Amino acid sequence: MTFTTPWLLLALIPVAALALAYVLVQRRRQRYAVRFATLPMLDKLVPKRPRWRRHLPAALVLLGLGSLGVAAAQPQVDIRVPYERATVIVAIDTSGSMQADDVEPNRLEAAKSAAEQFVAEMPETFNVGAISFAGGAEVIAPATEDHDAVRDAIAAMDDGGGGTAIGDAVIEAVDEVNRLSDDPASDGEPSPTPSAGAEAERIPARLVLLSDGANTAGRDPSTAAEAAREAGLPVSTIAYGTADGVANLWGGQQSVPVDETTLRQLADDTDGRFYRAESTDELRNVYQDIGSSIGWHVEPVDITPYVALLGMLLALVAGALSLRWFSRII
Repeated sequence: MTFTTPWLLLALIPVAALALAYVLVQRRRQRYAVRFATLPMLDKLVPKRPRWRRHLPAALVLLGLGSLGVAAAQPQVDIRVPYERATVIVAIDTSGSMQADDVEPNRLEAAKSAAEQFVAEMPETFNVGAISFAGGAEVIAPATEDHDAVRDAIAAMDDGGGGTAIGDAVIEAVDEVNRLSDDPASDGEPSPTPSAGAEAERIPARLVLLSDGANTAGRDPSTAAEAAREAGLPVSTIAYGTADGVANLWGGQQSVPVDETTLRQLADDTDGRFYRAESTDELRNVYQDIGSSIGWHVEPVDITPYVALLGMLLALVAGALSLRWFSRII
């Protein structure tokens, strides 16, 4: 909980002083009662003492005053709120090493299946796109609310050949996000000229990039990371596969262990998150975690009216109980 005007919490000092005074007065009353009457005599004179009921109204009043003091400071709490709109780009490595069968049936097919499910679970109002990259990068599905079209494009991905152009994939994603930011109302159709309020209207975006190796072609990932930062595009990277992967490359079996270094650095440089997955189940869990973080954001909500209402209700309950038990308000 945070406060817009925290200095107004000083209003709680008189409440604390009143609580202390109440405790001192009660102790003094007990001493006087014991001084002027023996305990057996008190039991005969007042056989049914209110005990805890005598203190409950006062306690409720103090709590009510405390709530009003907190309300004066305008408290706020952070809550998770779903995004109404967002752009999510899925980039999948289709290089030859993705044919390794250390993940059944192979890395590429397992990655495609998990990505299709990820897209299917995105909110309907989100723009989702897909990029395929190997020696180069290509937008195979422009960002759109037609998620079925994106899933079909992912399902149609095939072996892209040699090379891994991670940097090019990031640049393509940046271009796609910028295109939508130029005209946020578009649904996959580019705008001829940027709108005047493009920066103010920019919607949240995220690139989810899956690969199994280091960058071997195209732009340098550090240059691409700088462009992603400028575009406000965090890149969540997934290193997919095991250290024992083997693929049929250049006419023979080649060892293709996963290289995490480039992907981890890319995520760090763009304020994204790095993930490691060595199986289909792990990959699906990664996509679920990414989906839950993309679909929600945290924003402060003012709860002043509710805290003030709580204070008033506590005071009302205290007065009602006092009338019921002692025929007086307090």
